[in-house]
Amino acid sequence: MSVEVGTKVTGKISGITNFGAFVDLGDKQTGLVHISEVSDGFVKDIHDVLAVGDEVQVKILSVGDDGKIALSIRKAMAKKPSAKEQQPYKKHEGDNNNGRFHHEHNRNRDDKRHSFNNSKRNNDGKKKDFDSLLAGFLKESEDRLTSLKRNTEGKRGGRGGRRS
Repeated sequence: MSVEVGTKVTGKISGITNFGAFVDLGDKQTGLVHISEVSDGFVKDIHDVLAVGDEVQVKILSVGDDGKIALSIRKAMAKKPSAKEQQPYKKHEGDNNNGRFHHEHNRNRDDKRHSFNNSKRNNDGKKKDFDSLLAGFLKESEDRLTSLKRNTEGKRGGRGGRRS
């Protein structure tokens, strides 16, 4: 059996290491499925997903000059694209933009910007003046800086440390 890149074949797990699994393809040919090619999700321990003797379908990724065969279980799985993947852009209704599409996250960013602007308002709904905003910021900043200095001086011995 000749091994061609891009073909899907069935093999049997012949060995498992911490970095992947060896798959016996038949005809005295063995390939390696790297742990990152086992599943779409994160695989912490390959033993949770595969065991020696399991029959798996793999896709041949590459064949090296030295005969090493790189395999992928993840890419061999038939995956149908979801509706979200098929239509990554949404056209906003009532938006007269001559057919141009916007990313969904732009709308979320605008929502965050509006909520930030709303937090600068008083309970009466009147906007705070610049001087009171600046005074509040300076006070809060000074409090944080004092707390930070107090906590780090004792740990690093900076500026002579604490002398209580």
